[in-house]
Amino acid sequence: MPRPPFARTLLAPQHWPAWLGAGVIWLIARLPRPLLMGLGRLLGQLVQRVPSPRRHVAEANIALCFPELSKAEQAALVDAHLRDIGLMMMEFALGWMGSERAIANVPVTIEGLEHLEAARAQGKGVLLVGGHFSHLELCARLVSQRIRISGMYRKMDSAVFEWVVLRARLDYAEAMFDKDDIRGTVKYLRNGGTLWYAPDQDMRSKDNVFVPFFGVPAATITATHHLARLSGAQVIPFHHRRLPGNAGYALRLGAPLAPFPTADALDDTARVNSCIEQMVRAAPEQYLWVHKRFKTRPEGSPSIY
Repeated sequence: MPRPPFARTLLAPQHWPAWLGAGVIWLIARLPRPLLMGLGRLLGQLVQRVPSPRRHVAEANIALCFPELSKAEQAALVDAHLRDIGLMMMEFALGWMGSERAIANVPVTIEGLEHLEAARAQGKGVLLVGGHFSHLELCARLVSQRIRISGMYRKMDSAVFEWVVLRARLDYAEAMFDKDDIRGTVKYLRNGGTLWYAPDQDMRSKDNVFVPFFGVPAATITATHHLARLSGAQVIPFHHRRLPGNAGYALRLGAPLAPFPTADALDDTARVNSCIEQMVRAAPEQYLWVHKRFKTRPEGSPSIY
């Protein structure tokens, strides 16, 4: 996939702040990883202490999804997650703009590659289905060191960051498909491609269905079912979590969901949510709780936020 060309309009004065921000991110990505992660932890302490509407979102989500925890335990998880936001910012910088040498020096273990190899031996495309964790961008780049992958994404509001980040992603990904480019995505999967995909956000799509997520009805896009149905691709859960300290990351490809897809899009979508829920329970503070996951509610249900 060709990288996007540069447009002279990106040099207009209204874009200068975005260029400054991109430059700061590039400089951060040049820091030694221990220093970068230490900076992320300091930033996380600040995020935890500064009042923000996103704290309320995280509190509401965690209270809803972990009713078995005491109030004190829920509050501790909220604080841990907000501290994790600082690390997330550093990991995005490293994932987008870190040098090949810096990425090669990140400690990582990858399990389950045999599931991917088996699918490829059958001529099947693969949907690597995961969730929105703080380190998703970095882990996508880490796994790309071992396998050729592509991704789906939503265009950024900033034209500068759209150009910068898309070019950065295409340095390690085979292709990046806009979330609405279903035809291109299906063609890629039919040709045996491997696509990283996270269907766990409230997209407010006409294809949403309400299926459980931590026992709560969550508006969830049915795209995993339809992409698998149209392309014949296998759906493989993609787990990734940050290890304590500076020990790096543990990545795991699970066994393909089978049978999948079935004739029931609702049931298939619920199975995908169940897989992502298991991933979250393995490292709950690293999940993106500041996203309004339950913003769309079943008719007649009260607002969560």
